Amino acid sequence: MLMGMHKRSAACRVPCARRGGFTMIEVLVALLVFSLGVLALVSIQATATRMAGDARDRAVATFLADQLLARMLIADPATATTFQHKPSGTTACNPSGAESTNAVVTGWLAEVLRQLPNATAGLQQIVVVPPSAPDITARVIVTLCWQNGNDAPRSLSVSNQVQWQL
Repeated sequence: MLMGMHKRSAACRVPCARRGGFTMIEVLVALLVFSLGVLALVSIQATATRMAGDARDRAVATFLADQLLARMLIADPATATTFQHKPSGTTACNPSGAESTNAVVTGWLAEVLRQLPNATAGLQQIVVVPPSAPDITARVIVTLCWQNGNDAPRSLSVSNQVQWQL
């Protein structure tokens, strides 16, 4: 009887092994494929988060530039040139020239620093091409710069015509 049991067991070994489960290689390959998929999802999520932050910063920068232009509209046209801040230089985020002492501009620059990351006053530029008589329209270019962490500096320029009501 023991002999017969042993024969059945030996006869079933090969077919039983072929029928059951996965091999170790198949499990490792499946884990590798799954891991690569998870890494791809994490990468996509990180990129989406960075892009959403950049879009938010650009929206805030646009709002801040429009806010300054609106403040200029209610100012005295004779003070238009006092709004200039570092008006020289053509390289974004590296302006030169005199800083504005206009209270509206200095308050606005403080708001820019609060709203945008690493947006110091020295990086911002406001260029005013004043109106010449009898025109009452000035051309204003506002360039905002900021930097998120170790990313390259970002900039946004808004150019507009400011027409005062006399």
